[in-house]
Amino acid sequence: MLKDLFQKRKYATIPSEKTKREIPEGLMNKCPECGTIQTSKELEKNLKVCTACGYHYRLNAMERIQMTLDEGEIIEYDSEMISEDPLQFPDYMGKLDKARNATSLRDAIVTGEGTIGGFPVVVAVMSFDFMGGSLGSVVGEKITRAVETALEKKCPIIIYSTSGGARMQESILSLMQMAKTSAALSKLSEEGGLFISVITDPTFGGVSASFAMLGDIILAEPATSFGFTGRRVIEQTIKQKLPETFQTSEFNLEHGQLDKVVSRKDLRPTLIKLLDMHGVKGEETHAG
Repeated sequence: MLKDLFQKRKYATIPSEKTKREIPEGLMNKCPECGTIQTSKELEKNLKVCTACGYHYRLNAMERIQMTLDEGEIIEYDSEMISEDPLQFPDYMGKLDKARNATSLRDAIVTGEGTIGGFPVVVAVMSFDFMGGSLGSVVGEKITRAVETALEKKCPIIIYSTSGGARMQESILSLMQMAKTSAALSKLSEEGGLFISVITDPTFGGVSASFAMLGDIILAEPATSFGFTGRRVIEQTIKQKLPETFQTSEFNLEHGQLDKVVSRKDLRPTLIKLLDMHGVKGEETHAG
């Protein structure tokens, strides 16, 4: 019929930006290594490790604590300690305020005590999202106090390192922390205390040149980058091309710089086993 020729027809249209269903920010994650897209929930369930390629996403200090300590609980030390600006470095206080607001941390480290599998431990956990985990006066002081507390309580100390190096805004005051933390750990060692160092991605500069490499046992997560200075600087200095695996945890293990490379899902059980092997006194039942 004639009227059928003039009936409205439905055509497929491209939805406008307004009609597109919005995906909430943070719902999906694309692996920077292999490109696999996963839901945040799936990633959290897998301890922020890509289910396709095993890439270990970086964790902040509180995420690390929640995954490591029993019930994710910590009795925090020196929580009110904050950095000052003794050198009056331009915009340093502004950068500190911005980092505090972005991370809800006071500085690039959280220290305290808790239990792992029932074993009492003192922990110091660095956070790269706070000014690149840079080593400043507060970080050094909190680590030193944590080591001294571990010595006093006769508890092992576990330090999780991640850092771009010394905090330039504090100059020599930052570099002093390398010696201070190393001296505290030397005293712990002389008294027979146990220090387990866990190196996470990335760890460079003054941190790798001091306390991170002084552990009685040194562990690292897979594909962690760590060393003293960056790859490009070294290549420019020695005028040679370095291996692709250079400065990875696997490369460092092969060259005797590590005791073991441990995947994140195995890290807590490994720590429990080490604490048990070293005769740390704790509860009779140990959770994995």
